Amino acid sequence: MPSSTDKKAGGREQDRASKSSKAAQLKTVKEWSDIPDFKHRKDEAQFWAGHTLDASLMNTSIHKANVRESTTITLRFDPRMLARIKRIARSRYLNYQSMIKQWLSERLEQEL
Repeated sequence: MPSSTDKKAGGREQDRASKSSKAAQLKTVKEWSDIPDFKHRKDEAQFWAGHTLDASLMNTSIHKANVRESTTITLRFDPRMLARIKRIARSRYLNYQSMIKQWLSERLEQEL
């Protein structure tokens, strides 16, 4: 008579086999144009239940940060203003240039 441990192990093996057979049955989407426009979430859920994205297609959709995506600019500050900015940045354990970028980003969000 099989023990409960044997039953659990057998059940896990069946689950793995079931999942791998389902994965083998999925159609691979290799082009973005292969994905139809969906009118309802239910239709989209049914589509993705039978399809999966190709790994290379997924990799091309991930935005990879490039260190060269920033542009260097020069700003002229009054020395006293710059000293105050540096003091504030030090009190927050930040680089003053990073803090200025953060301030500009926050202000830009307010403006939009």
